[in-house]
Parts: sequence; C-alpha cells; structure tokens
Amino acid sequence: MTEIGHRYVESASGLRMHVAEAGEGPLVLLLHGFPECWYSWRHQLLALADAGFHAVAPDQRGYARTGGPEAADQYSILHLAGDAVGLIDALGEETAVVAGHDWGAPVAWATAQFRPDKVRGVIGLSVPHRPRSSGPPVEAMRTMLGDGFYMVHFQRPDVPEAELGRDPEATFRRMLYAGSGDGPGLVPIVPEGGGFLDVCAEPDALPGWLTEDDIAAFAAEYRESGFAGPLNWYRNLDRNWALTAAWHRAPITPPALFVAGDRDLVVTAPGALEGIERMADLVPGLREVVWLPGCGHWTQQERPAEVNDAMIAFLATL
Repeated sequence: MTEIGHRYVESASGLRMHVAEAGEGPLVLLLHGFPECWYSWRHQLLALADAGFHAVAPDQRGYARTGGPEAADQYSILHLAGDAVGLIDALGEETAVVAGHDWGAPVAWATAQFRPDKVRGVIGLSVPHRPRSSGPPVEAMRTMLGDGFYMVHFQRPDVPEAELGRDPEATFRRMLYAGSGDGPGLVPIVPEGGGFLDVCAEPDALPGWLTEDDIAAFAAEYRESGFAGPLNWYRNLDRNWALTAAWHRAPITPPALFVAGDRDLVVTAPGALEGIERMADLVPGLREVVWLPGCGHWTQQERPAEVNDAMIAFLATL
C-alpha cells in the first residue's frame, strides 16, 4: 500500500527543505499556497503515486518544517523559483512537472518562465499567470482598494503574524471555511483598526471536505515556525516587480493546465475572467482551463477527485 513519506532535502538553492513524497516515476513537484504547507496536497500525493509518478510536496521557504531566514528580502520570487529548481536537481532529476496552488501557482508559473529547460509541464490552481504590471503593485493596490486590502495590510511588520499566530486552530478554521465554496463569500478588505480574521466568518459547522483533524494538522505544522516567513512573500511584491524586468511579457512555453473553482475569490475579482481568457497569449502551451462549479479557493482540498483526474489526464499527454 502506498504511503506518504517525509524527509529533508538540501535544495541546490542552499535551503534545507522538508518534503512529503509518494510513488516512483516522473517527478511532479507540488507547491502549496498561503497559509498552507505540504498537507494541502494530501489527496494528490497518493493519487499521483498510484498513477505512476513521484509526487513531492515541499514545505516552501519560510513555511512549517522548512522554515527560512528572518530577513524579508530573502523571500523574492527569484529565491522561491530557485528553491523549486534546486529541489528538482537535489532529487536527482533533470526536469519535472511543477504544479502550484494559490501563492504556489505564481512560483510554478515563474519557474516555467525562468527555466523552461527544467519544466516539462506546469499546472496552475486558482491563480492564473498574470503578466508583469506596468508599475510597482503595492501602491496601485492601495490606490484602488485602500490600506485595508489584505495584500497591503500584510505589508505591516509584526501585526499580521501576531494576529494569525495567536490561535492557529481558529485561524485555519476561519480562513479555510471563509475562502471555500461553502463559505458566505470573502471580501478581503480589513476594517480600519481590525485584523484579517475579522473578514473571515466563523463556521457553524465544517464543510464535508474539511475536518477538525485537518485543522489540527495545519495548526501543528505552524506551531513552531509561525506566520512571519509566509507573510514575507507578500512583502516582496514590489521587489518581485523590480527583479523580473528582464522577463516582462516573456512567454511561458511549457505545456500548461489551469484549474479553478468558479466561486474562488481570485477568479471572481473584477477583471479576473478577462485575464484568464487572455492567458494563452502569454502561455501559448495552455492546453485546457478546467472549471469546478461551486468550488472556492482551496481547489485541491475541496475537489480532490476532480483535481486528481484533471492533473493525471494532463500528465498523460506529456
């Protein structure tokens, strides 16, 4: 019977990374989002292994058992993509299919854009590839959406990590429910003087895809590492814009798949659907966009069977 194993791998980027893995065969790298960890891919690890692949889900830089440096500038997109490429090398492979959800999706897209020689396929869940903007993004978001927009709010030092780390079980229960297709909908605008959890509804009952054991598992993974590393990813948005000038509107050439729920706050945001419709302009290898009706943001957790089927079908074409 296939089981999930755990070990530490020294990425060629210099970061010692915790990975969960299962199976043997062509490498599929599974990159989680915020505020998550390897556990987000629990349903995919075994399904991909049974389909003949070596599925590897790392805790990314700053997260859970991997941890990371204290300095915020050590969490740029070049560091994150470098970790992914370095992990492919450290696992003894020349190439991999790189899949990412939420923040992991931009890392997957960037890895395929920066190093197409290392990526034989890319899968984005929830977050489509977005071309580099014409100017630094944080001030643009502040102008359009105010200081309360969560990505702007997360620029504040110390405050968001203190709130999210105060009661990790409550943080995960509220965030996972609020962002799901079962929640009442999430408008990520933090009220003045409030915190991010103020916009995340407390569930009367958990949806069927999420259990108290799942919440406890996430909370346990964060107990030591906390939220500072994960939040530092947001604190590099403007730095990422500056560092990626050389790839401005550069195409992503490996074969690609995009999967999203139609109740995901990322794709229901103004202009998001139009961006997805135009994504093939910069991702010429995009083979399919798979929509999951009624699904929210936590794509592979809310709809594991459908996500597994879509991923395996795509992998079979490579």
